Order: sequence, then C-alpha cells, then structure tokens
Amino acid sequence: MTTVLVLPADLTHAQATASARMLVQALDAEAGPDVLIDAVALEHFDSSALAVLLECRRAALVRHKTFAVKALPTRLRALAALYGIADLLPEPA
Repeated sequence: MTTVLVLPADLTHAQATASARMLVQALDAEAGPDVLIDAVALEHFDSSALAVLLECRRAALVRHKTFAVKALPTRLRALAALYGIADLLPEPA
C-alpha cells in the first residue's frame, strides 16, 4: 500500500518547518512500503519546498520505504535540476 502525502498550496520558508514535521509524522503513521508525495496543490513556493521534499525523502529511506514525487511544478523541478538534486525527487513509475 502506498502512503500518499499531500503538499500544501503554500510552501515557503515560513511554512517549511511545520510542513516537514507534519509530513514526517504522517509518514510514521502509515505502515506501507511506498511513499508518494503529491504536489498537485502546490502553487506558492520557494527553495524551502525542496528542503521539505528532501527531508521527506530522507525519512522514507531511513524507514526502508520507496519515495516518489507526483505533479511537481515545472519551476520547482527546474530549481531542483539547477541545484543538482532532481534525481533525488523521482516521479512515480
């Protein structure tokens, strides 16, 4: 069973810490082997959104779960590529 975690519409520096904490808590509450981050609602973001995604990835991998990101906005995907971390945020198979 896949655990689906949904990103909020706004994910900037102001929301990053709380968002990361809530997402990791939700990840802990689910026993499934797969984690899918759904970014379809994400509208307003900065590079802090990448930090939140990387924290979720780290939390998933530490728990031996797979990790993927669905519907990452084009601008955020381009920013991840610029930072050299796009491969760490794979799209679902």
